[in-house]
Amino acid sequence: MEIFRHIGALALGRVHDAAGVWRIIGGAVASPLVKFRKGRRVFWDVLLRQVYFTGLEAVPIISWIALILGFIVVAQALSILPKLGGASLVGEILVWVVVREAGPVFAAVIVIARSGTAIAAELGSMKINNELTALELMGIDPVYYLVVPRVLGTAVSVFVLTFYFEAVSILGGFLLAGFGGSVTFYAYSSSILDAMGLVEASVSILKSVLFGLIIGAVCSYQGLQAERSITQIPQKTTRAVIRSLTSVFFLDAVITSIFYM
Repeated sequence: MEIFRHIGALALGRVHDAAGVWRIIGGAVASPLVKFRKGRRVFWDVLLRQVYFTGLEAVPIISWIALILGFIVVAQALSILPKLGGASLVGEILVWVVVREAGPVFAAVIVIARSGTAIAAELGSMKINNELTALELMGIDPVYYLVVPRVLGTAVSVFVLTFYFEAVSILGGFLLAGFGGSVTFYAYSSSILDAMGLVEASVSILKSVLFGLIIGAVCSYQGLQAERSITQIPQKTTRAVIRSLTSVFFLDAVITSIFYM
């Protein structure tokens, strides 16, 4: 019976954590509309700093990874398709791989590694040092001031980085396919435009926004769970990374099965 009690407690804990994460997401979406005039200047300052740290500073590493991925996908396609008479499908394969899956997922993973850890550690440190309590005593809502801008800033950053990643990957494949001489620029661009439909663009937007909200909310929630000592910060940060990755891949599988199966 002990093992069933343990499994039940674990399941209830996960449900409680999931409810807490979705409350943060709901608050992040609703708070700017409800409290638009309250602390607007400070709110936007924190939001823009989060976008700068999460989005702009991630551009160099995103660029390299996207360029290399585009080269790899096209190189693998060119090693097989010309033998089958399907060289014109190189662009379509790149769209299927990058736009449908790799773009949103890679952008989310990079944001988790760079910024998700920082969000969890920063909020955990502030919670342990009673900085959140100090904000409440000053009449400042710590969730609206600290959590909401981080969640929305992460969502905006993942959205922008996803499309930047996809554009650079397509450009990298374009350079390899065109200068390699296996596929003409016209055939490559035509196959990309033919494969890039409304569904692909919509799914990419949906994934990037949801991934960003999930990452920001999970990392913020785990950071706020630190209570007793500073030694909990690395524990909560590790848990934030694991939970964020699990949520992103699970959500990616659900969205992909809905739209493409």
